[in-house]
Amino acid sequence: MTHDGIAFPLHSRGVTGDPRELLVTAADGGRRLDVFLAERLALSRAEVRRLLARGRVRLDERAASLSAKGTPLAAGTRVGVAAFSRPEERRVLAEPDAPLAVLAAGPGWLAADKPAGAPVHPFDEGERGSVLGAVIARHPELHGVGEGGLRSGVVHRLDVDTSGVLLVATEEAAWRRLREAFARHRVEKLYRAVVRGRMEEAGAAEIPLVLGRHRPARVRVAAAGERGARVVELAWRPLECFAAVTLVEVRPRTGFLHQIRVALAHLGHPVLGDRVYADADSAAAAPRQMLHAAELRFEEVTAASPDPPDLSALLEALRSRPRRGP
Repeated sequence: MTHDGIAFPLHSRGVTGDPRELLVTAADGGRRLDVFLAERLALSRAEVRRLLARGRVRLDERAASLSAKGTPLAAGTRVGVAAFSRPEERRVLAEPDAPLAVLAAGPGWLAADKPAGAPVHPFDEGERGSVLGAVIARHPELHGVGEGGLRSGVVHRLDVDTSGVLLVATEEAAWRRLREAFARHRVEKLYRAVVRGRMEEAGAAEIPLVLGRHRPARVRVAAAGERGARVVELAWRPLECFAAVTLVEVRPRTGFLHQIRVALAHLGHPVLGDRVYADADSAAAAPRQMLHAAELRFEEVTAASPDPPDLSALLEALRSRPRRGP
């Protein structure tokens, strides 16, 4: 289709609104494309990057890709934007036939048993296989709760390859209460992980982490005094020591992307199967990262998830091997 002479792809499924054309004024001359669009469209820069990556933006008659996000704009440039839906307008595809194991439930919330390999929520409309797709089929009332859109009702997140307890709110008041509890570090979380090496002593640590400039996102340990670093807190204790690996219990007090995986790797005990933060041998030692969200507690919210089959099978195999002495 065309809009004022600018060609765009046809509307895609779930897209709302109309194409638009924005004129770069003298006051906007020299501004980055992504900053200009974020302000004029009232979108986050992440959403602007999403439009660029999908070919939904044109500069005059030329398509603008993601690599053009930092392009300085000249006054008089016409910036065309194809029809798009705002984050809060997007709808999760309900999957009534998708399996859903509910570990516990209460007024305005439920705790689902998230399988490894399933994302918490879809990243695009029409995407299948997320936990939220299964939940929303049973609880359509959670559309619009919390952040709304494709993250409706999501209280916290687990990595795609991490299994275990996932809390979802079905009512706005419950979402606000639970989100505040996570923000104030009032939620007790317990994880089980199989890590490289023998961790024979319990311990605790505060480690400064920073989100690196990577796509997909990657976290690293910050240098002393580095700007943007956030200190994460976690404690651990060994549950079973094998010849060259350990089953550990980890209790994080904070919440930060990949914090357990990065912290354990920094301590010299990467999670087996971790393809991002572990060394090559540890990464190849399991089919996925052996990290499991086993328990979650806050006031009346109590949920526990048993070890999934792949973690149980790994532990049984380790137990069947001869153990080295202390």
